[in-house]
Amino acid sequence: MFSVLSYGRLVARAVLGGLSQTDSRDYSLVTASCGFGKDFRKGILKKGMCYGDDACFVARHRTADVLGVADGVGGWRDYGVDPSQFSGTLMRTCERLVKEGRFVPSNPVGILTAGYCELLQNKVPLLGSSTACIVVLDRSSHRLHTANLGDSGFLVVRQHYFNTPFQLSIAPPEAEGVVLSDSPEAADSTSFDVQLGDIILTATDGLFDNMPDYMILQELKKLKNSNYESIQQTARSIAEQAHELFACDNGLNVRGGKPDDITVLLSIVAEYTD
Repeated sequence: MFSVLSYGRLVARAVLGGLSQTDSRDYSLVTASCGFGKDFRKGILKKGMCYGDDACFVARHRTADVLGVADGVGGWRDYGVDPSQFSGTLMRTCERLVKEGRFVPSNPVGILTAGYCELLQNKVPLLGSSTACIVVLDRSSHRLHTANLGDSGFLVVRQHYFNTPFQLSIAPPEAEGVVLSDSPEAADSTSFDVQLGDIILTATDGLFDNMPDYMILQELKKLKNSNYESIQQTARSIAEQAHELFACDNGLNVRGGKPDDITVLLSIVAEYTD
């Protein structure tokens, strides 16, 4: 896993250069999504913004733009549990909290924590696990705040062991202590300034495991401008190419085979228009 954002920022400034780097205007994210589930056709969404066991959301508030991706752990299927239920419900809950203004832009971990706590208090038992990544752009401060738990997103993270990243989990009582689980507070978080034209690529591991860094950068270089149509086309191209590639599943620097759900959120920092 690598810091996609650091690469994206360099590419964005090379491709979309010429924009003012300091101003008093509010910023926003122009975001397009694309993906597919490994058992579904490309670009076909399940209920909500879900591609297979992956889930995502894009939410706007007067103070910030917020993105989220989550990757449901497929192993729950062995216990008769639909992995997409946990990731999808978590992302929908986080989206609702943002739209209701129940968050602080500088604290994306708080969004994740609040969403997870609601799942724990759900009257209908909800079992499952997922990784999660939340990205928040504070409009007025021009700062990006992120929280990442697991191998979704763009941050380098620690893993329990191969193919088992840090994850939020709700296990049945008899499985407590056996199912791997981490608290939202364990998420890696960071904050930094962004500039107009910066590119932000947020995705699940289905992208990063299947598509090499240099190929992602090659696609980002093709991004012509900050129009939604251009961003959507590039997001689709990235997701489709990742689907056609094979990822290494044994830690060696060779191509192997790892079919996986893929979710891509591609964003460009632009001037905010109400």
